[in-house]
Amino acid sequence: MELNDTNPQLEPRPAPENSAEVMPSLEDVLKEAERKAQEHYDAWMYAKAEGENIRRRAIEDVSKAQKFAVERFANEMLAVKDSLEAGLAVETATVESFKSGMELTLKQLSGVLDKFNISEINPVGEKFDAHKHQAIGMLESDQPANTVVSVMQKGYALNDRVLRPALVMVAQAKKTH
Repeated sequence: MELNDTNPQLEPRPAPENSAEVMPSLEDVLKEAERKAQEHYDAWMYAKAEGENIRRRAIEDVSKAQKFAVERFANEMLAVKDSLEAGLAVETATVESFKSGMELTLKQLSGVLDKFNISEINPVGEKFDAHKHQAIGMLESDQPANTVVSVMQKGYALNDRVLRPALVMVAQAKKTH
């Protein structure tokens, strides 16, 4: 094969004047790769540590939330307790004053329950609902079957979640002869 002036691919290329400028040494390439690897490792370690810190803080926050969740409620209940104690401390209480004090304390307690979205479940006349009521017996009644006839103990719900079901008596289906 002969060198041809018309084919530039076959022409010899001139050698660069300083080959060290054009092509880095393998040692330089290795150092640069090690530097980049160290940067990536450091960034990964930082992200890992930050993730651990976030996880640890979240666990602490949940723990504190559980530990102090009832703090506001407890503070409100202290006022109700104070009222009960004050009522019991009165030495010359009459039945009327005692009843009046109990009514005021009950009103105060109801206000605390309302403030914290605790609602009564008092289902007289409603259809029996096993999610909110606990039937303790059945009664013959003029009301339709499975209707709550009486409430033996009110139930309570917190934000629509049942804390305690109402204990109820339910109307029995009328017997036909």
